[in-house]
Amino acid sequence: MEFIEKRYLLILACIPIISLALHFHVLDRDLLGYHVWRQTETQTVINNFYTEDLNILNPRINDRADTDRIHRMEFPFMQWLFALFYKLFGSHIAISRILTFLIGLGSVYGMFYLCNNIFRNKAMAVICAWCFNCSPVFYYYTINPMPDNMALCCGIWSIGLFYAYLNTQKMKYVLWSAFFLASATLAKLPFILYGAFIFAFFAVQLKRREYNWKQLLQCLSIYILFALPHIAWYATVIPQWGHNPIVKGIFETTMGTAELNHIFWATLYSTLPELLINYGSVLFFIAGFYFLFRNRKQHHKYFPLFIVWGAVLILYFLFEMNAIALIHDYYLFPFLPAIFLLVAYGAYYLLLRRNTFLGKLSLLCLAILPLTAFLRADPRWDTATPEFNPVYYHNKEQLRNLIPDNALCIVGNDDSHYILLYYINRKGWAFDNDNLDESSLTYFMNHGAKYLFTDSRIDDKPEIKTHLAEKIFEQETVRVYKLK
Repeated sequence: MEFIEKRYLLILACIPIISLALHFHVLDRDLLGYHVWRQTETQTVINNFYTEDLNILNPRINDRADTDRIHRMEFPFMQWLFALFYKLFGSHIAISRILTFLIGLGSVYGMFYLCNNIFRNKAMAVICAWCFNCSPVFYYYTINPMPDNMALCCGIWSIGLFYAYLNTQKMKYVLWSAFFLASATLAKLPFILYGAFIFAFFAVQLKRREYNWKQLLQCLSIYILFALPHIAWYATVIPQWGHNPIVKGIFETTMGTAELNHIFWATLYSTLPELLINYGSVLFFIAGFYFLFRNRKQHHKYFPLFIVWGAVLILYFLFEMNAIALIHDYYLFPFLPAIFLLVAYGAYYLLLRRNTFLGKLSLLCLAILPLTAFLRADPRWDTATPEFNPVYYHNKEQLRNLIPDNALCIVGNDDSHYILLYYINRKGWAFDNDNLDESSLTYFMNHGAKYLFTDSRIDDKPEIKTHLAEKIFEQETVRVYKLK
């Protein structure tokens, strides 16, 4: 423990070096792997800001070429900022990966800042940053361009800065906290839940006779003022989301009780220890609960704020359980700060027992965390199984060079409606589950479609064949046709 306390700056400096070394082989790889769907959606918006229109209110995708292709979900300020770097340095996926990595470092150092503000203990804070950086789910997404990374970073700093206000009573921390909370929510709506921690404090203050009305109203006014942009944005765009399961959550699901029960328990026993925590940190997580109970008489007066925060996060999971399922692990990003505060608390008190078996085991667990994160996450970047038809990944340039730059295309099968149009770098229309009939094909052709990319065998249907001029590419299951 003495080494950690005296060398905490050295450890903090080592975190990005180790992380960059482990991620370096992926920096120039194009998008692939788990949730490449969401990655290509984000990168498509970045590319279109860069090539078409820098109006931040008009994020565009490549699908539905006969429309304006504007697709408003989260507020795309991360995508827009990335596009500015593309304007400066040109178009290369490494730019998105490096910028996302830097945002991830902001999250790591935000965890140090947050933990140090709460416990006033630099050793515990650096343990928190180290363990958090080795969460497999964070390790994987920290170089994949997704707005969840920006939301997580801003969310961590919003709580850390608010706690700095609690410690100092300086209003500048409230201003910055409100700014980061608003930014986190704009980047990803679920991070509005972090406001529960802050507003729980105000609710507690109202019950105390000694509260300062003037200061309380100032703080509330600042948070409300900064909340107006995301209220305006989501009030406008959510009605356009249609039947997105995120909106109505568990109250509009076709899943039965047995399926929901399976998701709940599988998340608890598999996703939580394996992806969110890291098996190497599970001992610390369990110890955190033990020491919280053992030290319950020493809890700070603000401890109830963490109970409220945790309860709200659990309610969020229960509400969105059908949408999260066992697939959308990045939907669980809001849990990471609370989890690793608990991990750091448990690890710190275990390490104090340095001459015991548990103390030595804890040191070993801390040392192997980067390796266990690497082993769990690195297979997700396997180029042999990129999570879509590998022909597109390995022949990207050849496929792009087959057709003119402005050619409109039909692609499928593609459930995402993002991946294949991203890989051929063209606008057009996507179909899935072999759902391309003659009427749809002729509609697309009448609106400018010139080429068909398909790994579906719809091209063997007589009514489709009549519209195919010539085959210009075939490899494995992928065929490309010029349309009549």
